[in-house]
Amino acid sequence: MTLGVGLTLASCGSDDDNSAADCGSSQAVAQALTDNEADTIATNTSQAVARVAPASTTQARTRTAPAPGDTITLGIIPSWSDGLSMAYLWQNLLEQDGYKVEIKEIADAAPLYTGVAQGDVDIYPSAWPEVTHASYMEQYGDQLEDLGAYYDAAKLTIAVPEYVDIDSIEDLVGCADRFDGQIIGIEPGAGLTEVTEQSVIPEYGLEDYDLKTSSTNGMLTELQTAIDNKEDIVVTLWRPFWANSKFPVKDLEDPKGALGEPEGLHFIATKGFSDEYPDIAQKMGNAKLDDEQYGSLEDLVVNEYGEGKEAEAVAAWLEANPDWVDTLG
Repeated sequence: MTLGVGLTLASCGSDDDNSAADCGSSQAVAQALTDNEADTIATNTSQAVARVAPASTTQARTRTAPAPGDTITLGIIPSWSDGLSMAYLWQNLLEQDGYKVEIKEIADAAPLYTGVAQGDVDIYPSAWPEVTHASYMEQYGDQLEDLGAYYDAAKLTIAVPEYVDIDSIEDLVGCADRFDGQIIGIEPGAGLTEVTEQSVIPEYGLEDYDLKTSSTNGMLTELQTAIDNKEDIVVTLWRPFWANSKFPVKDLEDPKGALGEPEGLHFIATKGFSDEYPDIAQKMGNAKLDDEQYGSLEDLVVNEYGEGKEAEAVAAWLEANPDWVDTLG
C-alpha cells in the first residue's frame, strides 16, 4: 500500500491510504522536520497544487494512436513516497519517449481518485486498489482502468518504537493511558485511516483510543519527538516506506487480520487511457520492482537527493539499473 513519505518530497503507497525498502540518514530526517517545514507541509496538504500549469486533460479521448508531445498528468499525494518516487521515474521515461509530463500534487486520496475518474489526472502511478483504496475503487471503478501492478507485497501496519514492550495490537487493550489515549495517524482520507477506524479499532476493542489524523509528515514529526524523548507512541504506518528503516520502530502483530492482506501497488488510469496510449499502457503493465530495486529508488529520491532534486535522483537510479528499462518492452 505510501509510502507517502519523503519528508522532502516528490516520486503510495505508504494510503491509506495505505510496503518495502528504505533509505538515508535519520539525522537528515530529523533535520527535515523543522517547524518551518511543518508549517509549509500543513499549507501544502490543505489543497491540491500542481508543479506546473495544468494541462487540459478533460477533452474527449478520440485518438486511436499514441501521440508523443501530448501532456500526461500523473497525480500523487506528495507525502507518500511510493507515489512520489514512481511519478518522477515515469516522468523521466515518458519524456524520453517524447511526451510532456505534469506531476500534480493532491492533498488526499479522495480528490486524487476523483481527479483520475473525471479525467483531470491521467494516472495515479502508485495506487493501493486491492485493500487500502478498495472503497474508492468501488465508488469510481467503472471510470478507472487498472494498467497493472509494479509491486506486489505492500501492507498496512500499526507500529511502536522498538523500546516499547508491546508486540501485538492485542496488547494495546487497556493501555490507552500509556499512549495518551491516541493512535497517531496520517491524512483523514487515507485508506489506512479508514481501515484503522473501521476495522482495527472495533476488531480489537480499542474504542478508548482516539485516532489522531493530520498528515504523514505530521505523524512522522510526532514519532521523531517521541523517540527523541523515549516516550511511548503508537502510529499508523505501511510498507514499503523508508521510515521503517530510518526510525527504530517495529510492526505490531495483527493476529485478527484487521489490517488486511498484503496487496499490490498499481497504475490506475482514467478509463480508456490504454486505447489512447497503448505504448504507455504496455510499458506500465510490464513494469515490476523487487524490494531491492524499490528500496534503492526511494532512498535516492527521498534521502540522498531530497526535495527539489527528484529528477536527478531518478536519473542516478536509471544509470545504476540500465537493464530494468529493457524489461518494459
